Amino acid sequence: MQIERDVPVHAGNPDRYDVKAVESYWQAQWEREELAKTEVGDKPKFYCLEQFPYPSGHLHMGHVRVYTLGDVIARYRRMNGYAVLHPMGWDAFGLPAENAAIKSGIPPRVSTMNNIAYMKHQMQEMGLSLDWSREVTTSEPEYYRFTQELFLLFFERGLAYQKEGPVNWCPSCETVLANEQVVEGACWRCDSPVTKRDLRQWYFRITDYAERLLQDLEGLDWPTEIKVQQVNWIGKSVGAEVVFPIPELGEKISVFTTRPDTLYGATYVVLAPEHPLVERLIAGKPNADAVRRFVAEERVRSDIERTAETSEKRGMFTGAYAQHPLTGQAVPIWVANYVLMDYGTGAVMGVPAHDYRDWQYARKYGLPIRVVVTPKLPVPEDLVAEREYSLPGVLVDSGPFTGMGSEEAKAAIAEHLAERGLGGPRVTYRMRDWLISRQRYWGAPIPVVHCPDCGVVPVPKSQLPVLLPENATFTGRGASPLAQIAEWVNTTCPRCGGPARRETDTMDTFVDSSWYFLRYTSPGETDRPFDPQAVAFWLPVDEYVGGKEHAVLHLLYSRFFTKVLYDAGWVPVQEPFRRLLAQGMVVYRGAKMSKSKGNTLSPETILSEWGTDATRLFILFAAPPEKDFEWTEQGVEGAYRFLQRVWRLVMREEAVPSGDTAVQDDAVRRARARAVKKVTEDLGDRRAFNTAVSALMEYTNFLYQAVGSASPPVRREALETLVLLLAPMAPHLAEELWRRLGHGESVHRQSWPTYDPRWLKEEAVEIAVQINGKVRARLTVPADLGEQELVAQALADERVRAAVGQGAVTKSVVVPGRLVSLVVR
Repeated sequence: MQIERDVPVHAGNPDRYDVKAVESYWQAQWEREELAKTEVGDKPKFYCLEQFPYPSGHLHMGHVRVYTLGDVIARYRRMNGYAVLHPMGWDAFGLPAENAAIKSGIPPRVSTMNNIAYMKHQMQEMGLSLDWSREVTTSEPEYYRFTQELFLLFFERGLAYQKEGPVNWCPSCETVLANEQVVEGACWRCDSPVTKRDLRQWYFRITDYAERLLQDLEGLDWPTEIKVQQVNWIGKSVGAEVVFPIPELGEKISVFTTRPDTLYGATYVVLAPEHPLVERLIAGKPNADAVRRFVAEERVRSDIERTAETSEKRGMFTGAYAQHPLTGQAVPIWVANYVLMDYGTGAVMGVPAHDYRDWQYARKYGLPIRVVVTPKLPVPEDLVAEREYSLPGVLVDSGPFTGMGSEEAKAAIAEHLAERGLGGPRVTYRMRDWLISRQRYWGAPIPVVHCPDCGVVPVPKSQLPVLLPENATFTGRGASPLAQIAEWVNTTCPRCGGPARRETDTMDTFVDSSWYFLRYTSPGETDRPFDPQAVAFWLPVDEYVGGKEHAVLHLLYSRFFTKVLYDAGWVPVQEPFRRLLAQGMVVYRGAKMSKSKGNTLSPETILSEWGTDATRLFILFAAPPEKDFEWTEQGVEGAYRFLQRVWRLVMREEAVPSGDTAVQDDAVRRARARAVKKVTEDLGDRRAFNTAVSALMEYTNFLYQAVGSASPPVRREALETLVLLLAPMAPHLAEELWRRLGHGESVHRQSWPTYDPRWLKEEAVEIAVQINGKVRARLTVPADLGEQELVAQALADERVRAAVGQGAVTKSVVVPGRLVSLVVR
């Protein structure tokens, strides 16, 4: 077999290759050859995408894992004849860069672009087959001008609107704080207690798409756990709206319940502390000041704190009453911490006999507990609710609905409410509209102006982008940096030409990442966000790789954006990601890698010590991609040793075997066919990368023992197949060995190996013979032997005859190719 012996300086020797030299050489060569550049032609398409990173400054091992997985998929698909789109970019807007500007004075764009340059260099050192000609950066004007254009589309379609909403407020710094800037209820900068304040903010009406977002999950090839998280987040509930009039104010309180059958058991109503009716209800009441203090205390606490099962359920009576919609009785109105304004209507009816939380609250504050659903009839006169009964049953003390079963009563009471104009059947969703306003500088400016005469006026597309000013000052105090730049804020109204003020809120960074996968298809477009023909060709993304932590927000928002664009006729698909690979975490010393835990590993150090290919191979081999895996030095060292072993196998000199090689050739061909079949299945639809590596290891072990006795053509085919199968997983070593085998074109431009199915059929197999459950013999028999012949051969074996002795075989079970089991009595 021809092996190129004119060894370049970078390669090492036949016993050991120079990992650093080989990897750096081929990375530079691939870049010169533009090996990863997207080429279409007449090939079928495959869009492989990993979630793009926030440019924090350094890649971590979680990044290394996700980009390794995506790169293996992309390389495998190219070798299988696909036109592969495998791009990369930067989710570059965000709070950390602005916080850094407050601390260091370095403008956000400067620190962001420096971080991007460094992280891009890290990725290039990983040898990733990314098409950098399609790179996008969400913080650059050529990108965010189209983010602004998409906002205008949402605005035109009635999907972007303003309303009052609570924000975190530091009274000392006189500024809005993000949730991340609130540490144990205090300002991250000055430690002052944080309060809540209502501001007029921008929202996207994602709730209009709730049902479609829910129903369309069914057709996605996504992990079940991710789908379940989205289902729970959307939170569809079927029930009834119930209206409680407030006679003294001429107002009403609407609540939603999934148990209208318990309505006659409602003995109080509870409002969220933020509910707009609270102040009117307490006005002039003796305890008004006490209620205000309670509201202020609870508004500072997070929703999670207020609703946790372990949190104390606290509340206060407003002094006001509502009217029960069916009985007309007065129902006290309370304010309590466990009710959230952003969930449902911000009000609930208290039915303590049939809801555990309500039962706890009623017992604490001495509120009436009225049983209206019971598991049996008749009801004892002295029935007392020792504990709530929350299951369906039969209605009691429920007026004309008494005696009905719960399910029948739910529908009947809901219809009765509708007839009286006091509610009726309803479907609600837990998901709220998407708050996109951020009182920050480092984000895409919202492209509207506020005119005293015209109101809210969108900026014309011809005037986009609304650029971020470069003269912002970052103090962490007062209004947002944008609001403090008078020459930027003050402008003219596009509609009337009069004085107006720019919107000073910027958009949530999730808006930027909700459409970036579309921009990759045609990043050079200058007059529109993307080329519709390119999107029609590439979308949906065929494989989306990323962390489980994005199971809800990013994935849900991207799906929402795609559906809006579909409805607008901008894209031909309703779902952006056909298949999702949600990888597990990298664990080190028993815990997720974290700076605070002191258990982080530097990718640079690992890649420098062991090389990119060994790092990739260990990541692939250590665990299935969806599982967490423990990083160990022994594991990556084992991968390194295996690759050196592959090098020695391909590079070693073999004497030409004498005599007939037919038997050994057939054995090598069978081993090759098994390896190709296994690795193809594992890298293809199964995504079982760990077992693909295992199959390569088995194949390598076999070749070490057998290939030297095979004929030169069979030996060459076997080794070339090994290199081809290795190429997606260890691309640098595979490239070096492919060239050493005499090939002039890159291994990554070769076709994926195939096999002849006839070589999967073994001529002979080893089977175990069991007698009464114990293995008594192992026989080598022809692979195509029938069941009767297998039993006959087993009984002819001396060891089996001895074990049977004078007994009689009463039953035989045959597992073809593996086992003959005999029952002897």
